Amino acid sequence: MSLELKLPPVVLLLLAGSAIWGLDRVDTVLTFTLPFRASLSALLLLAGVAIALLGVAAFRRAKTTVDPRYPEQATALVISGVYRRTRNPMYLGMLLVLVALGLYLGSGLSFVVPVAFAAYMTRFQIIPEERFMAQSFGDAYTRYQQSVRRWF
Repeated sequence: MSLELKLPPVVLLLLAGSAIWGLDRVDTVLTFTLPFRASLSALLLLAGVAIALLGVAAFRRAKTTVDPRYPEQATALVISGVYRRTRNPMYLGMLLVLVALGLYLGSGLSFVVPVAFAAYMTRFQIIPEERFMAQSFGDAYTRYQQSVRRWF
């Protein structure tokens, strides 16, 4: 089975981060400052990285593939650990990293990118993954979908 998304999500994260940086360079209207902006950004960054790594660790413990481009290599339905709170902790972690970058830079315009990233990932990665998981794991995955949110 082939997914609609052809680029690895990490590459999309880097492209989105570059877009945020670029928008910050041209944003002269929607700039902002907040008290403790750097600290808040750091906390979001750490949370994002931690959530993503917890997702990777859960997949490793289950001895299933971490590479989302090849869902046919999935050998286990992972629903424990961080997956009890979100069905997509790796993507959620990436999203938090992007929000942290936009917050750190203080560019209001840059927040368009995390929204676009979430929409794009949902359409081209998550929904196709969910179709595959439902085919592969049947009712167990359907019950999981009904009990755990997609993002958070």
